[in-house]
Formats: sequence, structure tokens, C-alpha cells
Amino acid sequence: MRYPFWPLMCPWARSRLRVSHQSIPETQSSKQPNILRMHIMGDMKLKIKITGDKVHDVGYRYFLMSMAMANRIRMFEAHNTESIDGEEVLAFADGDEEAIESFRASVEAKRPARSKVSNIIFDDFKGDIMKIGEYAQFCATVQLNKAIPLLLDMRDDLQAVRKNTDVIPQVKANTDAIIEEIKGLREDIQPGCSRQMQADVRAIKERLGMS
Repeated sequence: MRYPFWPLMCPWARSRLRVSHQSIPETQSSKQPNILRMHIMGDMKLKIKITGDKVHDVGYRYFLMSMAMANRIRMFEAHNTESIDGEEVLAFADGDEEAIESFRASVEAKRPARSKVSNIIFDDFKGDIMKIGEYAQFCATVQLNKAIPLLLDMRDDLQAVRKNTDVIPQVKANTDAIIEEIKGLREDIQPGCSRQMQADVRAIKERLGMS
């Protein structure tokens, strides 16, 4: 019996093949070679909806992307959304069936720190999905867009601090002048105070008959 080997001549088909060998049972002729069986593996697209009280601003999208990369999934994207159920993360993945199933198991079993998940729903998907490398660049752009206002605020704060620092020498000079004036007043006050105290002491002695 002949088996068609034409898919081995096509690069596209070679990437979709999973090859396994199975020996002929010993009841058959021992001279007959092992049969080469080929199983064509189809791609599988998956949609994931994660809802909960806290699934935004905990790194959930990056958490999912890292797990997708670990499972060698080439097509992936995720987005934060809102619904009547609260915060949502929608993720989409496209890969061979084995990789998708492994990724799905990881999503079910693992959570980012500080996240609060109430439900995870898996469903089939038929639309287009970004390449995971393009999605990583998209995420970097989003984070940079968030960082720009913070960097501008930091720049303004540093400029304000610099202006206040320029005033410090003038403040020091004024403080030194005030200290000198206080010293001069103290020297002027001391002689008068001494004479008045002496007069008060003499008056008290006279009243007590001690003079």
C-alpha cells in the first residue's frame, strides 16, 4: 500500500505536520517497514474575557503576553475594557492547537499579583489577531504615552526647585544682617538695664533698713 508524501514537498504543509511513528503489530510480516503516519495540525484561535474588581493596572496584559511567548504563540493581543460587570481584559491568541491548550491552562491557573478576578471565559474567535511582536511594540508606545505627562511634571518641579535655590544666598544675607542688628540692640540695652537694676536694689535695701 502506498502513502501520499506530497505534503513533504510543500513548506507550508511541513509547518503544519506532526509526524509520529507507529510500529506494525508483530502478527504482521516482520519484513514490512514501519508505517509513517502524518497528522495535519490546524491553527486554533482563542478569545479570553477576564473580569473582576481589579484586573486593570496590575500588569495583566503583560502577564498574558509573557505566558503566550512562553508557549511559542506567534499571534497575540490584549486590551483593557469596561462592562457592566466591571473591569475587563480581552485577549486573543492564535497558534497550533497544542500551544493554545497549554496557554489556556496557564491562564486558568495563574494570576498577576494584586489582581482580583471573578470570572474567565474562553471562546472561539474568527477575526484577525496581531503578531505578538507588533503587540509588544504597541504596548511600549502606550506606556511611553503614559510616561510623557509625568516626565513633564518632573521637569517643571525641578525648574521650580532651581528657582527657589537661587533665592537662598539672598535669604542668608538678610538673615545675617538681622542677627547683627539684634546684637547691636542687646549691647545698647544692657547698660541701661544694669543701672535700673542697681537703683531698684538700693531702694529695696532702704525700705528694709539695710542701707
